[in-house]
Amino acid sequence: MVEKDVLDSLTALRVLRVSLVDDLEGQIDSLLDVLVSREVFTRDDREEVVCLPGPRARVRRVLDILECKGEEAASIFLSARNQCMQEGNTDRPPSKDYNKLRQKHKDVLRRRSESMLFYNTRHGEKIFFSEHYVNLLLVDGHQGLEIKRHEVLTFGQKRLSMQQKSVVHKKITPAELFSSANPNRPVKKVLVTGVAGIGKTILVQKMLFDFGGNKGHLNFDFIIHMTFRDLNLIDKPTNFRELVLRKNRHLAKELDNILANDEKLLIILDGFDEFRHYRSCDDDAFVTEPDEDAEVKEVFQSLMQGELLPNASVMLTTRPAAVGHIPVGCIDRFVLIAGFSLAEVQDYFFRYFQDCATAERMFKVVLENELMLTLCYIPAFCCIVCCILKESKDVYEERPKTMTDIYVQYLVALLRSHTQTRAETCAQEQRAGTVQQLSDVVLQLGRLAFQKLMEHQTLFYSSDHDVATLEKSSLVSTFLDTTVAQEPGCTEEVFSFAHLTIQEFFAALYCAVTDQPLPSELQRTPSPGDVRSSGHLDLFSRFLSGILSERNANFLSRQVGLCCRKDKVDTYRDKIIAELTQHCEDGEQILNYIHCMFEQQDPSLALAVQPKSLRVNVSDETLSQMDYNAIKYFLGLTEGTISELDLTGTAVSSDALRDIQQLLLRCDRLWLGENNLNMDSVQVIADVLRESDTLTHLGLGWSNIGDDEVTALSSAIAVKKKLKELWVEGNHISFRGLLALNDLIPHPLDRVVAIWNDLTDEGPQSVLNQESMNLSFTDDDTWETWGEWVIRRCEVNDNEKLVMFLHKLCNLSAQCLETQWVLTFYTKLSQLIKSRIESCTEEDTCKRLRKFENILDL
Repeated sequence: MVEKDVLDSLTALRVLRVSLVDDLEGQIDSLLDVLVSREVFTRDDREEVVCLPGPRARVRRVLDILECKGEEAASIFLSARNQCMQEGNTDRPPSKDYNKLRQKHKDVLRRRSESMLFYNTRHGEKIFFSEHYVNLLLVDGHQGLEIKRHEVLTFGQKRLSMQQKSVVHKKITPAELFSSANPNRPVKKVLVTGVAGIGKTILVQKMLFDFGGNKGHLNFDFIIHMTFRDLNLIDKPTNFRELVLRKNRHLAKELDNILANDEKLLIILDGFDEFRHYRSCDDDAFVTEPDEDAEVKEVFQSLMQGELLPNASVMLTTRPAAVGHIPVGCIDRFVLIAGFSLAEVQDYFFRYFQDCATAERMFKVVLENELMLTLCYIPAFCCIVCCILKESKDVYEERPKTMTDIYVQYLVALLRSHTQTRAETCAQEQRAGTVQQLSDVVLQLGRLAFQKLMEHQTLFYSSDHDVATLEKSSLVSTFLDTTVAQEPGCTEEVFSFAHLTIQEFFAALYCAVTDQPLPSELQRTPSPGDVRSSGHLDLFSRFLSGILSERNANFLSRQVGLCCRKDKVDTYRDKIIAELTQHCEDGEQILNYIHCMFEQQDPSLALAVQPKSLRVNVSDETLSQMDYNAIKYFLGLTEGTISELDLTGTAVSSDALRDIQQLLLRCDRLWLGENNLNMDSVQVIADVLRESDTLTHLGLGWSNIGDDEVTALSSAIAVKKKLKELWVEGNHISFRGLLALNDLIPHPLDRVVAIWNDLTDEGPQSVLNQESMNLSFTDDDTWETWGEWVIRRCEVNDNEKLVMFLHKLCNLSAQCLETQWVLTFYTKLSQLIKSRIESCTEEDTCKRLRKFENILDL
């Protein structure tokens, strides 16, 4: 009987160990006093425990010591523990010092967040946040987490679509971020994503400003704000306590109480995509105590996974490109910042210009310019557009048509404003010299931007020689943001361009007007999986193309005195023509090449592209209105049949389809699969089928269509009777929908692919007996053709798109592994993955590719 009791007591300690660490970290000191007073622990035991950093480590040491002291000690401990838990359940009011510090911290946050910084704010100019903040559209829900490069250019249409479907995506306010309708499922970890310039940091500032003014987030006693730009400055082991005190020294005396009361603590971590270690945050190294030293990324991982301060709330902001490196399994709420609505754009104009008449006039200008209006939905670019309109006066001969136009005019507007300010204090004859000095500074900024962009760097230290030469110019603060890095015994300034896209623009400008060779990635035709394919230099390429265009080259020469190299103008034009021609013939991704051509705004360039067959592949990109504008521009300058247009997985909407309907009428093969097509979208496709004399192949696989949509399509196909193949695999079609196609088989439809639909083993014989109706893996020739198309699509995708595509493929045909073509298909796919792994330089991408290699290891 005694032996059973011993086992029960000691077993209880082992079984409850994890929960005991959680439950007792706040009572460990008083519990130690009880154990010593009851002579379970000696004073030496107590000393051994209290010397450890952090309460959780102390609880663990107590449990270790008890393992050696036997049943009686374990029994007394459990009894003391129950007593401590009962006493701990009575709410104790915070101390006066705690409450006093809480208000002081709010005052500090309010003071830090009360001013808003615009890109053209002059030194000493104070713009109050409360007067200029415009509401952001926050959308609640998981957003797919696709990896997007240069998200700004893939944004517009998605935002508009979400605004129109607010029933599906719940809009929330900043104050609701941590609220939960289910009390049993509290929201502790929130991930906020949004494209570049969409307002992630402004949202953080709004939360700090409201909290500091007692207007929001009052469920928390303290908010700790950290940016990954600051965390990048730490290159040695640290701990969470030190991270908090770096910019919050006023919290030192009460920090133990703040961290012990972590259910009342909110930690905001802003800009994960700027974290230099963001690609390696999937390790299993954790810390559990605020005083425990570790690498910064390990402290971050521990916060997110709940190993450190498990009851604290954490908000993390990032661009979508870095989401794949976040442990999303620990996220309780996904929130997307969708920018401004049209009404909020107008509100921004009134707040920016202050004068109602001026604001209305400028807003009307934007409404008449589709590109400027699309950009204005993104807050950072709304600010840039306002700056252009405010500073431009009558300088420009025409309104901007391209992204490069806007940035060129932005640069000239700020330089012109700066020159006029300097001229007021300089003699007139010195003005020409002032302009030359500014041009030199622009080149220095461009050199810095180019070098750091090639090195994937966005932060520049004052100790850097290139930065040191710039610091003497008053123009630098117009384009560079400054952060002060504080280290024990020293401080250092850290610079970054006000926006990543501004760095890319300056880099392209430098490359265009100097003898700097083109980046090696742009001097050759890339193979799939290359760094070039990852999109790192996509926007740089578009800016470079736009700057080398005749109209922008002339404009820069007149206004800034910067002349583009003639040899680069000719070389780059020839390069665009050659690469577009090749990619149209091969059916490879051409969206960025189309954008480069669009930035040139030279019809003769498009007319020089003469491929043997015109195949336009823009698949697996969430297309924005700017993307459609570029596609329409290019295809509008071509003639004849479009042999293939691939819009697979582009989130195409009915409005977008209607917008490009005239182009669809010229298509021979049209692929619209992996899009969420509603009846409005299908009606546009049906209109095309009624009118087109060229459309013979139509792909609508995995597009969420059902019987009603198929019925609408069948009526349209019957009009012209030109369509030969219809692919509707992976949808919600039953035999009722297929019966609508029955009279169209075998003429004009000689193949209908309808596998993976809502079909039973028993169906109408009129459908089951149709040789042209593919309902399962019975026709090896059909599936070998399909497999070859899939392999080809994988070959032309870069590595990150390949990973996304593999998610859709690797268990589609698991039930058919006995079929020879499936084995052949998976073998080829495995060989492709192996070759990509061998040439891949991104460790994280290699890891994901290896996972699929293991799955396909037949």
